[in-house]
Amino acid sequence: MKQTPFEQAHGKEWEEFEAFLDDKKSFDPAQMPSRFRRVCQALALAAQRCYSADLVDRLNRLALRGHHAMYINRRRESQQVWDFLLAGFPRLVRQEWRLVAAAALLFFGPLIALTVLLQVFPDFVHYLLSPRQIASFHEMYDPANRRVGMRESDTSMLMFGVYIWNNVRIGFQTFAGGMLAGVGSAFFLAFNGIFIGTAAGYLTHVGYSETFWSFVAGHSALELSAIALSGAAGFKLGLAIISPGNLSRKAALVTAAKPAVRIMYGAAIMFLAAAFVEAFWSPITEVGFPVKIAVGIAAWILLLAYFAFVGRGRAAR
Repeated sequence: MKQTPFEQAHGKEWEEFEAFLDDKKSFDPAQMPSRFRRVCQALALAAQRCYSADLVDRLNRLALRGHHAMYINRRRESQQVWDFLLAGFPRLVRQEWRLVAAAALLFFGPLIALTVLLQVFPDFVHYLLSPRQIASFHEMYDPANRRVGMRESDTSMLMFGVYIWNNVRIGFQTFAGGMLAGVGSAFFLAFNGIFIGTAAGYLTHVGYSETFWSFVAGHSALELSAIALSGAAGFKLGLAIISPGNLSRKAALVTAAKPAVRIMYGAAIMFLAAAFVEAFWSPITEVGFPVKIAVGIAAWILLLAYFAFVGRGRAAR
């Protein structure tokens, strides 16, 4: 193709791309990557076909400006994520401390109570767990296992995917349950607290305490806290439905959804990190029990300090 038809075929798109780089209003920013690729392709064709130096220079300038714009946008997006983690998320959790406290009480209350209760009344486990579930726990936490918390045939990468799915399922159920006037969130918080507490209490009583607690210690701070935060986010939605104030329920729900979803963004990151630790650190038996427990305690201290202090000295955005 000669230069003139080439310019006629693509000139309008180049002008639109240039206008977008000037004022960011000429087309949807989501089209930026595809349009940038087409400009780069046009530059390569123009250079290969030995079109005029003016055209090649124009396309080269457009490509450079496009690359710069995409790089800046990515930096801004990355900066927004870091700003959220280093200020926005812990500040938001502190702002919603009442809902967080209510969710933590509903979740950690049954968990701790059943862990203690089953040391005194071990037969109570049969009211809460099926024989199949009990057998599965024995298989996973047998001290003779080379890796605890998983079957011998499972790989760490496979379990990473399993744990991500399990965490996402629990987090979404607990959060979305808030749409039932908060009742669903309360149910899933209590249900998971009861299940985890029953498992912890039973395994401790039957003598698997070292394998069980060494397995859960590393990821418990992230995973359990994320469950409680998911419940707090669900309660935020439920409160808007129950008590919308001067707004309509729809408007109150839309308003409440903004901070609730932001809490879930943070909880999702915590669930992902917990799944990584659970798959690649928790099953390791070569690391001694005292080290595993020390790492777990340190994780809880750091997480609580994060929510208590991080972001206090930074201006809200």
